[in-house]
Amino acid sequence: MRNCLLQTYFLGASMYSERHSNSSEIRSLMAEPDYFDDNPELIKPKKLLNPVKASRSHQELHRELLMNQKRGVGSENKPELQRVLEYRRREQLIRQRKDEEEAQKMKSPFEVELLKRQQRLEELEREQERDGEEQENAPEFVKVKENLRRTSTCSTEKKAGYCQFSVAKHIINSDDVFNQENLYFLTQTERYEVAVKRAVHLRLKMKELGWADNGPEMQVANRVLGGNVAFSVHNGVFILTITELGTDAQIAKWVPLAQDYQIIGTYAQTELGHGTYLRGLETTASFDTSSQDFILNTPEPSSIKWWPGDLGRSANHAVVLAQLYTQGMCQGMHAFIVQIRSLVDHSALPGVTIGDIGPKMAFEHVDNGYLMLQNVHIPRENMLSRYSEVTSDGSYIKQGSNRINYISMVFTRVRIISVEIMPALSKACVIAIRYSVVRRQSKLKPGEMEAKILDYQTQQQKLLPQLATTFAFHFMASSLETFCNQVKVQIKTEGDVLLLPELHALSAGLKALISEACSAGVEVCRRACGGHGYSMLSGLPSLYTRVVASCTYEGENTVMQLQTARFLMKCLTRVDCGQPLAQSVSYLSEPITLHCSAKEKSDFLKPFVYVESYKQRACRLIKDAGIKLQSLLQSGVEQYVAWNSTSVQLAKAAVAHCHYVVVKNFVETMEGLKFEPEIHQVIKMLCDLYALTGILDNAGDFLYDGFMTGKQLDLVTACQLDLLAVVRKNAVSITDAFDYPDEQLNSAIGNYDGYAYQRLFQWAQKAPTNAKVNLAYEKYLKPRFQLAQSKL
Repeated sequence: MRNCLLQTYFLGASMYSERHSNSSEIRSLMAEPDYFDDNPELIKPKKLLNPVKASRSHQELHRELLMNQKRGVGSENKPELQRVLEYRRREQLIRQRKDEEEAQKMKSPFEVELLKRQQRLEELEREQERDGEEQENAPEFVKVKENLRRTSTCSTEKKAGYCQFSVAKHIINSDDVFNQENLYFLTQTERYEVAVKRAVHLRLKMKELGWADNGPEMQVANRVLGGNVAFSVHNGVFILTITELGTDAQIAKWVPLAQDYQIIGTYAQTELGHGTYLRGLETTASFDTSSQDFILNTPEPSSIKWWPGDLGRSANHAVVLAQLYTQGMCQGMHAFIVQIRSLVDHSALPGVTIGDIGPKMAFEHVDNGYLMLQNVHIPRENMLSRYSEVTSDGSYIKQGSNRINYISMVFTRVRIISVEIMPALSKACVIAIRYSVVRRQSKLKPGEMEAKILDYQTQQQKLLPQLATTFAFHFMASSLETFCNQVKVQIKTEGDVLLLPELHALSAGLKALISEACSAGVEVCRRACGGHGYSMLSGLPSLYTRVVASCTYEGENTVMQLQTARFLMKCLTRVDCGQPLAQSVSYLSEPITLHCSAKEKSDFLKPFVYVESYKQRACRLIKDAGIKLQSLLQSGVEQYVAWNSTSVQLAKAAVAHCHYVVVKNFVETMEGLKFEPEIHQVIKMLCDLYALTGILDNAGDFLYDGFMTGKQLDLVTACQLDLLAVVRKNAVSITDAFDYPDEQLNSAIGNYDGYAYQRLFQWAQKAPTNAKVNLAYEKYLKPRFQLAQSKL
C-alpha cells in the first residue's frame, strides 16, 4: 500500500492520455486469396474453383510434394505443387486463427482486457515523446514533457501490478452504470437509487470477473467510485464485525449471505443520547432461559438507534450493540444480529420501528436511519460469541478481555482514515492545483500576459503545504494499517490483545488529527479556487461536506483526543515505575534536547533537527499535562474533577504526540527510499515542507520554553518560503501521481485537459432547471412583466 502511490508517480504514459492502437489485421498473418482485387501478382480465375481439385488428384500431388521434400527438390517449376503448398498454408493459418479465437473465448473478460492493456502499455513504453512545442497558455499538466514519472524505474512486477490496477480502473470507468455524469443534478432519492444500482451491479461484475472482496481490483473499484455507491456500512462494518466477533459457525452462516447481498446489514451502535461513550448505551438485550431468546429493547427515547448507514431504506438485518443482561446481572456491551425487516416484502418486523433520519449536509446517497426495538426476540445463537457466550441456563462465559468487543470499531476507524478521510484532501489538492495553473490573474511583470495564480507566493502557501500534508497522511495511514493487521493476526491466532490499547490510542488520536487537518485543508483548496470553488460543479463543496463529517463519526474528535491522552497518562506512570513502553510512546523515556541546535537556514532541512523539535514539544506538553493532573489529585481533588480541569491540556498533548508520530513516520518512509534517488528527492522536499509548516503553525509551542528562539523561527519561515518555490516547479506532476481519472474527480475545473471554463459552461447547460418550464415565472412574474409592455 505504501509504495502503490510511488509506483504510480513514476509510471510513464498517463492513463488520462492513453492512445488506443488497433490490433494486427488478419491480412498480415494469412496469404491473400487469389481472388482479392488488390493482389495483381496472382491470376484471377473466372470462377471461384478450387485450383487443386481442378487439376490432378489432390492425393497424387500431395504424395509428389512429400517425395520432393525428402529429396530436397523444390516445387518452383511446378505450379500445381505451388498451389498445394499455398492451400496447405492457408488451411493451417485458418485453423490456427480458429484455435486462437476458441482460446480467446475460454478466457474471462478480465483476462482479455488485461492482455489488451498489457499490449497497449508496452506500445506506449516504446513510443518516443512527441515533438513540437505546446501553446504558451496550455495547462502545465498537458504540456509538461519531462514528467517525473519514469517507466524505467519500475520493475516488471510493479508494471504488471500497475497494469492490473489500470485494467480494473478501465473496466469501472467504461461501464455506463458507474458513470457519474450529471451527479450534481440528482435529487436525494435519485442519488440513493443510483448508489444501490451501482452496488448491485458491482457485485455482479465481481462475480463475472472473479474479483475477490479484499482483492486489488475491488480496492481500485472502491477508489474510483469514490464512495458514491451504496452499502458501505454493510460491506465495511456489518461483515467486518461478524468476521471479527463471530464464531466460525456464525461466520459460515451469515457472511456468505451478506457478501452475496441476499441480506443487507447495518451496524447499530450510536443512539440519540449516546455515541462515543459506549458504556453509556441504553439498549438492552436480556436473556430468557424459558424461550432461549434474547429480548431486545430501546427503553428510552434517548436509546433509539440513530445514524446507522444503510438502515433507513436498505437493511433487513443489523448488528445491534446492547447491554447484555443475564441471571440478573449486566455483563456490558455485546453485539447481536437482529433481523429488522421482512425478506418477503421488506416491511418492518413486529416490535421494530424503523425509518430514514432525513436530510444531511452530505452523503445524500446514504440512507442513515433510526431503529426502535420493543420486545424483539432473537435466538441465543444470534449473539456474536467468539470471545463470550451465554449458555442455555443463562451462565455467562467470557474468553479474553472486555476490550475485544471494541475491536471492530477500532478496525473501522483505521480503515476510514485511508478510504474516506485522506482521499478527500488529495482530490482537493489535484483540483485546486490544476485549476491554479489554468487560472490567470493580474500581471507579475509589466508587459507580460497575466500570470498563473499558482505562480503567486500567496497561492503557493495555501496549496503546497496541503499537498505535503496529503503525502504525510498517506504514509501514516499505510503504517497504521500495517500495525492494525499485525494486531488482527495476534488476536485471531493467539488471543493476544496486548497491542490493542496502543492501536486504539493511535487510531483515535490520528483519526482526530487527520480528519481535522483534511477538513481544514479541503476548505483552503476550495477558497483558493475563488468563486468557482463555491460551485458544486467544481467538486470541492461535496468533498468538504463529506470529509467534515469525519470529525464526528466513528468518534467525536475531542473525545478521541482525550482517549489518546488517557493512554499517554498511563504511559507516564509506567515511565515513573521503570516499566517498558509501547513503541509509539517509547520516546517518553528517552532524553530530550533543551534547545534547538539549528544555526542557519539549511539546518532546518535536516530531518534530525525537526524530528527532535517535534519530539521535545510532545514530551513537554504530555509531561506538563501529567504534572498538572497529578498535582490536582494530590491536593485532594476527585479524579473526574482533576481530569476535567486538565482536559484542554490533555487534548493538546494528544495532538502533539500524534503530530510527532506523523513527522517521524514521514522521515522513516523517506529514508527507506534512499536507494531510489528520484523518488527520495521529491519525498524529501515534501517531508521538509510538511514539518516546517507544522512548526510555523504551532510556533507558540516551540517558543514557549525557549526551545526555539525568534531568530530560529525566522530561519524556519525563510526555509519554508524557499521550499514553496521548489515544490511549485513539480507541483502538477506530483498531484498527477495520485492518478485520479477525470471520472473520479468529477470536477469541471480539475479535468486533465485543462478546459475549465468550457466545461463549466457545458455542465451548467445540463442543469434540469434550464430545460424545465419556469413555474415561478408563470405564477408570479408573468403578470408583472406584462404590465410593462405598454410602458416600454
